[in-house]
Amino acid sequence: MSKRLLSSNSSELLSYNKEELLQSIKLSEGRTIISEVIGEESLFRDVSNAEIAAAFGADILLLNLFDLNKPYFKNIKQGSAKEIVTTIKKLCGRPLGINLEPVNKGDNQKDDFIELSSGRKASLKNIELAVKAGFNMITFTGNPSVGVSNQAIIEAVKIADQNFGDQIIITAGKMHMAGIDEEYLAAKYIDSLISAGTDIILLPAVGTVPGIDLNSLKEIIRLVHNRGKLALTAIGTSQESSDAETIREIALMSKMAGADIQHIGDAAYGGIALPENILTLSKTIRGKRHSYRRMALSINR
Repeated sequence: MSKRLLSSNSSELLSYNKEELLQSIKLSEGRTIISEVIGEESLFRDVSNAEIAAAFGADILLLNLFDLNKPYFKNIKQGSAKEIVTTIKKLCGRPLGINLEPVNKGDNQKDDFIELSSGRKASLKNIELAVKAGFNMITFTGNPSVGVSNQAIIEAVKIADQNFGDQIIITAGKMHMAGIDEEYLAAKYIDSLISAGTDIILLPAVGTVPGIDLNSLKEIIRLVHNRGKLALTAIGTSQESSDAETIREIALMSKMAGADIQHIGDAAYGGIALPENILTLSKTIRGKRHSYRRMALSINR
C-alpha cells in the first residue's frame, strides 16, 4: 500500500510498483515534480545531472536522449542500460523515466528533421529494453525537429500497453509541436491517447507554447481526470532557463489548472534546468517545508 509521494522516502519510492506509484502521485494532490535530464553532458565536472536534479527537489527523474543501444550517462559508471539505471537509482533514490520518440518512416522526411539513433525510437524492442533496464516510466513524446506525429504516439502507446501495460507507467503527449504542425491538444486526440492505454497525459504548461492559457488547459485536464487518468504539465520550451518569477507563475497556473505532476525540462545549461528553478518550482507548488524535506531526506532511508 503506497502513501503520498510527497511523504515517501527513497526506499518506499523505489519499492512501489506501477499502480502504487500512480496512487502515490495522485495522493500528493499536484505536488509531484519530474525533472528531465540529459546524460550526454553535465552541469558540473564530477557530478551527474541526475544527482543535481534530485538534490534540488525532483521526485522523479526523466532521462532524455538516452540511447538504449549505446547507454551512457556522464559521471555515472559505464555499463549496460540496466547497470546505469541501477546506479542512478542507488545514487539518487528516485524512480526513473525515459523518453522514447515515436517516429514513423513516413513522418521523418523533411530535410531539416533530426535522424534519431535506433536506441531512442519507440519500438517494441526498445520498450522491452526499457522495462528490463528497470525504468518506472516511459514517456512517448518528441524533441524539437524530430518529427513525431500524434498518430505515431498513439501507436506507440498501444504497443507498450499491450505488451507491458501492467509493468510500467505510460506517459504520452506533446509539450510542443516536435516538428509537425498539427493539433495535439484537441479533446478527440487526448481521448484517443487515453483509449490507447496512456496512464499520464503530457501537456504543455500554461504559457509555454502560444495559445495555452489557464482556462484552456483546465478544460483539457478536466477531460483527463474524468477518464480517471493523471495529467502532467511540461515546461519544455527552454523556459527552464528563465527567471524565477516566470517559473513561479507557470507553476501556480498549472496547479490551478489541475496538474498532478509538474515537469521541468533540460534545456538550460549542460543538459538540465537551472537547479535554482527546480527548487523554485518545488517551493511554489509545495512550500519550503516539503521542498527542504525532500532535499534533506537521506537516500538511505
